[in-house]
Amino acid sequence: MHTAVQLYTLRNVGEPTAQLIERVGETPLDGVEFAAAPTEDGVAEALADADLTATAAHVADDRIERSTEEVVEACDAVDCATVVVPYLDESHFDERDAVAETADHLETLAGLLEPHGMRLCYHNHDHEFVSPRGTEGRSAFELLVEETDDAVGFELDLGWAKAADYDPTELLRRFDDRIPLVHLKDVSADGEPVELGEGVLDVPACVDAAPEADVEAIVYEHDDPEDPIASLAHGATVLDDPHQAR
Repeated sequence: MHTAVQLYTLRNVGEPTAQLIERVGETPLDGVEFAAAPTEDGVAEALADADLTATAAHVADDRIERSTEEVVEACDAVDCATVVVPYLDESHFDERDAVAETADHLETLAGLLEPHGMRLCYHNHDHEFVSPRGTEGRSAFELLVEETDDAVGFELDLGWAKAADYDPTELLRRFDDRIPLVHLKDVSADGEPVELGEGVLDVPACVDAAPEADVEAIVYEHDDPEDPIASLAHGATVLDDPHQAR
């Protein structure tokens, strides 16, 4: 199974994206996920030199809608075929009707990308697991999966799901046909990001469950590492041998 790192993990290193890619190439990881549309110079060449794949790119929904051609051009230049909406705020999930509108919005975005051979995914945080009014305790995430068609995929963030008191492996089993990508991050009991193996996420169980759910890629992410380079090395090592995170 393909492994990658979300470059947001390395945002405070203070190096151009091409140099960050070079660092990733020194690990056992297979690819990178961009934290924005990859427009910096030298990125395609750096990927080729490091023998890495552009797993996906996180792009805000308004930019996809407003600048579709620019997003497509940037992603095409690095052979990136998956665009991920990284965040929608709580107002998109607090009411039953809001979830339905969010589903329509994501389907519209997917329709903008599909003619260019690109797919859309949505990346969750913890607030998607609230129960909107009028849903009898069901989470907004579950409703969103059910109300979007297959053109919309999901990048399930396992750490955020765990922070919301959901079982990530159960979600993988339930929605295995809709989750091509996952984010592997660990969280403390208070929902704060920590290094893999230091929190409450059962990392080996999640990594083992991913291929069983036909997940294409596991993407390591740490939202706030003390030492990003050390975190990259640790994340890559754990993905190479998940049981080191026990």
